[in-house]
Amino acid sequence: MPNSSSLSKFLLLAFTDTRELQLLHFLLFLGIYLAALLGNGLIITAIACDHRLHTPMYFFLLNLSLLDFGTISVIVPKSMSNSLWDTKSICYLGCVVQLFFIVVFILAEYSILTVMAYDRYIAICKPLNYGTLMDSRACVKIAVAAWASGFLSAFMHTGNTFSIPLCRGNTVDQFFCEIPQILKVSCSDCYLREVGLIAVTACLGFGCFIFIVLSYVQIFTAVLRIPSEQGRHKAFSMCLPHLAVVSLFLSTVIFACLKPSSLSSPTLDLVLAVLYSVVPPAVNPLIYSMRNKELKDALKKLVRETLV
Repeated sequence: MPNSSSLSKFLLLAFTDTRELQLLHFLLFLGIYLAALLGNGLIITAIACDHRLHTPMYFFLLNLSLLDFGTISVIVPKSMSNSLWDTKSICYLGCVVQLFFIVVFILAEYSILTVMAYDRYIAICKPLNYGTLMDSRACVKIAVAAWASGFLSAFMHTGNTFSIPLCRGNTVDQFFCEIPQILKVSCSDCYLREVGLIAVTACLGFGCFIFIVLSYVQIFTAVLRIPSEQGRHKAFSMCLPHLAVVSLFLSTVIFACLKPSSLSSPTLDLVLAVLYSVVPPAVNPLIYSMRNKELKDALKKLVRETLV
């Protein structure tokens, strides 16, 4: 049986073996990828270039767009390449790098989403302290901590995962390198350390989830006390896009992780992986730009200046 030291490549799960459908998959992912690059690229550029958007909320949104940009760039191009050239393989080092950066971007994104909930809580519930608690230095430190947590977790998870002997072949039942699927091809008595690390990460993630929920309970309680309808509408407009992005991200990840084993199948796992890894980076820019007048104005100005 092969082990991790003798493996030179992994075989990823293909969406289809029919050539016409492979090309359709390539074109569909190409469209999603270009939409994600365009949307996140516009948001990053607009926030960086428009001084009116140099506020904590948009600073964290810029970081979120960078993370979305990274997530989809790590996953989608390899899948597109495999469909275009009718192959399933990814080299061993490529799999290690892909898994590492997927963990970096997804965990850092969850941290940024948690921080954005805190930012909205301070802005609405403690507006007089907002300038002190969320000054530029504090925002940079928080963002650095979010990115650092992603890199630290990725080093630990990737090191643990690929230090385990792989003795059940090299077929990964997913269209990208994912920790649970790599563990399935490991020796059954050697992966408990990584499972324990995943459990610790899950507990920390649950803590972040509780923090987000409690923040929004406080936010909505404060918003409902605002006497003017215009004030309530403005406050909801600030929060609803973030709440929609968090809901999309968490609902797909939680269902993918906690679904009953009786529902598990390669096809369902494939669809869920697309929903939590590919769809959010493409949809998030649209969600944030739909109800945000300042961001829409900045994007319109950017497009006009680009076209002139």
